[in-house]
Amino acid sequence: MSGASPIRTFFDTNVLIYTDDLSNFLKQKRALEVLNQHKLAKTGVLSLQVLQEYFVTVTRKYGVDPGVARRKVELFAAFDVVEPALSDVLAAIDLHQLRRLSYWDALIVHTAKQSGCPVVLSEDMQHGQVIDGVRIVNPFL
Repeated sequence: MSGASPIRTFFDTNVLIYTDDLSNFLKQKRALEVLNQHKLAKTGVLSLQVLQEYFVTVTRKYGVDPGVARRKVELFAAFDVVEPALSDVLAAIDLHQLRRLSYWDALIVHTAKQSGCPVVLSEDMQHGQVIDGVRIVNPFL
């Protein structure tokens, strides 16, 4: 993405989680760079699902104080936050069955598409793969 102006981009939970991973400086630094880039360009998008998964993971896995994690959720909420509806849940179930994705990944992809994001930044899905018109990009490669 360097050199070009950023496009509307959806963040998977792992990008947010790496901001708290003190054991992996390079991924932490890259996550902060990508988030900052999209914050400045006003092109970052995430969902309530991502915020919920972030909170649970960093408090359980990394021992982040719940108050600190709550404050970071508030800060991440400065991005465009998408709130999936029942129709989105049902569409994600269909995508899960059609493409053999995990339900949670299907919901991420569907929510990204619905919110006008041609790209999802994710380490968990296959880099370069296009799912339902949405391209998966691993920002840590």
